[in-house]
Amino acid sequence: MIEDFISVYEGFPLLFQIFAFVFGAIVGSFLNVCIYRIPAEKSIISPGSTCACGKAIAWYDNLPILSWFILRGKARCCDQPYSFRYPFVEMLTGSLFLAAWLTHSPAKSACLMLFISMLICASFIDFDHMEIPDRFSIGLAFSGLVLSVLFPSLHNIERSLPLTASTQSLIESLLGILIGSGIILWLALVAELVLRKEAMGFGDVKLLGGIGAFTGWQGAVFSLMGGSVIGLFGLCIWMLIKKVRAKGKDDGDNQIFGKHTPFGPMLAAGAIVYFLWGERLVNDYFAIFAEIIY
Repeated sequence: MIEDFISVYEGFPLLFQIFAFVFGAIVGSFLNVCIYRIPAEKSIISPGSTCACGKAIAWYDNLPILSWFILRGKARCCDQPYSFRYPFVEMLTGSLFLAAWLTHSPAKSACLMLFISMLICASFIDFDHMEIPDRFSIGLAFSGLVLSVLFPSLHNIERSLPLTASTQSLIESLLGILIGSGIILWLALVAELVLRKEAMGFGDVKLLGGIGAFTGWQGAVFSLMGGSVIGLFGLCIWMLIKKVRAKGKDDGDNQIFGKHTPFGPMLAAGAIVYFLWGERLVNDYFAIFAEIIY
């Protein structure tokens, strides 16, 4: 059975790549439901997909990515426009699933698909509501611990006895939770002391702990630092876009710095960059840094 899978995998790599993207797009469609319904405390199972006018959406109008373009961004039942966010989330999820498949082993990429899905949900909910539900932050920590035991390759531990590898992987996951959440918690407390106001929500603390469960402490530290850089760059671009839209008019809404800004998406971006492109480089850097200290 395993030999047959490996044979097909090696013989038709493009087939698996297409499947990874399509599967990601389908998952992204479900994530859109979660992003909308979970903050509203609605069931993500029932009822099925419905339009804003209340009518059920037919399956042929609910095809990931394609339906939005076929319908030109308008609902068939009431001709009302709906957000480009829906196909964007589907394309984003599909693209990241494909990137995970291309950069890691099948087992590790499967773990990353769950990781990516939960981060996408947490990020967009944080964008909309300035909060991160515990089911994603604590859920990440719990699932990271379980997957670390089942798949030690998640933390690049492979050349060892099964029990020893699982134990080492579990320790890496626990360290990621403790160090990740600990660092950001102390930063939040210091920032609150200096600024005399809440600088970071506790949801961000729990989210970075959950990220650390998958990435280990190295990835958690990078997610905090790299996410901050990504966030600053993104905010600068957003300020530029707002100024261009305003066409030189000062309507009092061009300021972003000083306002509440969701930090969860920045942490998520840093974590995804770490896993897909920077894992080996970051880990090697911290290894060299540790040698210098000790």
